[in-house]
This record gives sequence, structure tokens and C-alpha cells, in this order.
Amino acid sequence: MIINVSARTDIPNYYGDWLFSRLEEGYVLVRNPYSYHQVTRYELNTDVVDSIVLWTKNPAPILDRLEQLKPFHPYFFVTITPYDKEIEKQVPPYQEVIESFHSLCDQLY
Repeated sequence: MIINVSARTDIPNYYGDWLFSRLEEGYVLVRNPYSYHQVTRYELNTDVVDSIVLWTKNPAPILDRLEQLKPFHPYFFVTITPYDKEIEKQVPPYQEVIESFHSLCDQLY
């Protein structure tokens, strides 16, 4: 199974601690956005998870914990935009994101 972690929000940038706590617990509960009362439990262990896909505009907050992701064969989509704080208030300048991206690549590949 491939787990798409960041489809609804930028988990690496905003909720890294939550992500790693879910991996440590070994499961996650996901509410269906179209049917509020439907909640699905997904097991998060290497027996069932082939890869974790993370979408982010800022990988920096989780760079020091990448070792915990490696057993899950992480795949990252990093979006780099040149917008300033008026448009993207919680995203660092693109130069910093590029540096974080290089660090991410160095650590994973």
C-alpha cells in the first residue's frame, strides 16, 4: 500500500510531530471528508506500507528525523515558489527551501 500523507495539508511543514507519533503508534485514523461519520483505521508498518508520499513546500521541519521515515521508502514532492510573505506567510524564502531540498536529497538518496 502507498500512503499519500500530504494530500490535504502540508504535513512535513506543519504537523511533523503528529506524523512521527502516528508512525510510532503504528496506525492512523482518517475521517472521510465526504462522510463525516466514516473513519478508517490504517496500519502504518513496513509489512503493509510500501511507500509514504509526502507533499510539502518546506521539508526543513522534518529533516532531522528522516531516519524514521527510511523504512517506509519515502517519496517527496517539494514545491518551490518565489512568493513572498504576503502570499505564503508560513513558507520560508525559496532560497531556504532549495537548501532544505538539497539536504533532503543528500540524506535520502
